[in-house]
Amino acid sequence: MAETDQQSASSPEDEAPDAGTAYIIPKKEISMVPDMGKWKRSQAYADYMGFILTLNEGVKGKKLTCEYEVSETVEKLLGLLGTLDRWINETPPVDQPSRFGNKAYRTWFSKLEQEAEALVAAVLPAEKAAAAPEIAVYLKEAVGNPTRIDYGTGHEAAFATFLCCLCKVGALRISDQLAIVFKVFNRYLQVMRKLQRTYRMEPAGSQGVWGLDDFQFLPFIWGSSQFIDHPTLEPRHFIDERVVNEQHQDYMFLDCIRFINEMKTGPFAEHSNQLWNISAVPSWSKVNQGLIRMYKAECLEKFPVIQHFKFGSLLSIQPAKP
Repeated sequence: MAETDQQSASSPEDEAPDAGTAYIIPKKEISMVPDMGKWKRSQAYADYMGFILTLNEGVKGKKLTCEYEVSETVEKLLGLLGTLDRWINETPPVDQPSRFGNKAYRTWFSKLEQEAEALVAAVLPAEKAAAAPEIAVYLKEAVGNPTRIDYGTGHEAAFATFLCCLCKVGALRISDQLAIVFKVFNRYLQVMRKLQRTYRMEPAGSQGVWGLDDFQFLPFIWGSSQFIDHPTLEPRHFIDERVVNEQHQDYMFLDCIRFINEMKTGPFAEHSNQLWNISAVPSWSKVNQGLIRMYKAECLEKFPVIQHFKFGSLLSIQPAKP
């Protein structure tokens, strides 16, 4: 794990629990605004931000199409996401009066609810099978809310937490860093976009024009890191449709812009004002640093988001180790 501003966490190999670990079904611990202090001082916060920043550094200056190791665990995760994708095909939208929030999503979600532990167990090494019930909670939280039929950055954070937990039990390792972002997280994005399109999911907690994006945040952080020290592409170029169309397969940031352009109409400066402002920043390094600060302020340090976060043995609410 990388070092954060305030706290540090060790590498996934160092943190992998031994066979005697007592795994815990994660539960909510932040019920009131004053509880937020516990979260910011927690081992979970240190581990989560360490995970995000480690991956941010790992993808720096690299294309999605570069060569990297793809481990057996990564292949299993891609298979898991492929299963979720296939279930969408098997669960078509139903006819209903409301345009948004198609209720067929709840049928799709019920399949995941029933199969999540088995899906996770299939990814874990045999000696870590006992962790499946704990880690499966984050997988179920990562795909949206079946009551509201919405999806947002809190659900995205749950998927990052799911991956972080797989690192903490040693299923994913330091050598998997590029594949975690470029293979697994990118495939997750594809499945979430398909969910959003198919079931017309509402954005969860959207700030509208004042938010970075209706649904995602992390691919903009990691995507901006990919561009650091790029010889020709500057932040101002991502609003150029030609650049987006020609290079989105190499850069996660541009692929996000392409998706926005597909889903929204009208001038980019009007429907995505925050991103438009980012295009005026002079360097990708400054964009990346600013997005990390924004992510902490808008996603990780706001009570409405973190009150839904769940803590177990792998991501603990206990104070971070000194």
